[in-house]
Amino acid sequence: MPYQLYHLVAFLVSALIVLWSTPIVRKIGLKSGRVDLPGDRKVHQRPMVRLGGVSIFAGTLVALLIVWWTGGFGLLPPDKEYEVWGVTIGGLAFFLIGLTDDLIGLSPLTRLIVQAVVAGLAWKVGVQIEFLSIPFDGLVSLPDWISLPITVIWLVGMANAINWIDGLDGLAAGVSGIAAVVMLVASLFMNQPAAALIAAALAGGALGFLRYNFNPAQIFMGDGGAYFIGFTLAGVGVIGLVKSVTTVAVVLPYLILAVPILDMSAVILDRLRSGKSPFVADKRHLHHRLLQAGLSHRLTVLFIYSLTLWVGSIALAVSGMPSGIAYAFGATALLSYTSWQVRKQARAR
Repeated sequence: MPYQLYHLVAFLVSALIVLWSTPIVRKIGLKSGRVDLPGDRKVHQRPMVRLGGVSIFAGTLVALLIVWWTGGFGLLPPDKEYEVWGVTIGGLAFFLIGLTDDLIGLSPLTRLIVQAVVAGLAWKVGVQIEFLSIPFDGLVSLPDWISLPITVIWLVGMANAINWIDGLDGLAAGVSGIAAVVMLVASLFMNQPAAALIAAALAGGALGFLRYNFNPAQIFMGDGGAYFIGFTLAGVGVIGLVKSVTTVAVVLPYLILAVPILDMSAVILDRLRSGKSPFVADKRHLHHRLLQAGLSHRLTVLFIYSLTLWVGSIALAVSGMPSGIAYAFGATALLSYTSWQVRKQARAR
């Protein structure tokens, strides 16, 4: 079987498992009382189950196991197969950290320390940022003592960035699903089938989850889902793009994930400038500001979707993909249309 078919299998299996299992998880969550109650910072008006990450994780993992069992990993070099399991097992650990927080609660410092330890172990097994792109100087190889903290910051930072944008129905799942699809296409173009397999399974799970998470949502992914998705996206970016050892490839994951990265960075800087802790939740995120400007829930989410698709298409264009420029023009047209809708709705407020 051509290896591209394994990626299609991974996507479809993950999506189908999420579609099947999410209502079951929701029913269990309602019966057990594992719900997120409405509050000042929260948009939802009724208690919501926040264990949807269980379905996303299960769909992604089972999809990868089926590909492995049917021989799909046999098409990969041994070191690439090792990287797949490095990202997958690291994703499992991040999922368990988030699930524990969903069920019993963990302090921000405890979460951060455990996440850093897991990310350090992922670095140890090969999920490593080994190069940086320096303007006018090309690629610079990093010694281990620099590679380790940079990799840990990247993996932990992305896990929390996805968690922080999970503030509106369907926002984190849609942004992550779009980013995963772009990473899938970019990894295949860069001849990185191992990373593409994970991206395919994650994309299927995240987009399948939208069936129940898009506004009006029936269930939330919770910290377990957000941490798992964020770490996995960051891991795919490392093993699929950064390891391609070209100046363009090194910057692709940061461009593809620019929306959650810039949102988290702006919020942290704004909180520090105001003399507040960066870990204290507030309404400074992009989606909060758009809602305050008078946008509807759905238009806010759709605008951020189009923004994510746009930066992803720019990444495909700069990667050298023959059809990348066409994707970029199409995404630019879509972003222009949603921007016009945003201005129109804001003026009508």
